[in-house]
Amino acid sequence: MVLWLVVVFIVLSATLILALTYGPMKAAANVRVIRAIAGVQYAAAAVLAGARIAGIA
Repeated sequence: MVLWLVVVFIVLSATLILALTYGPMKAAANVRVIRAIAGVQYAAAAVLAGARIAGIA
């Protein structure tokens, strides 16, 4: 149960970061790096969810 909460928290965090990069921070110089960080967070959440579904975690 706790792992699912961690996955949800990671997804919400990545979504907030992405929303900021398409909103108030879209003119920032390093917006591509920030979007890449959000992508890494999505990938980490997917790996955690996949491990949980597969029964590994």
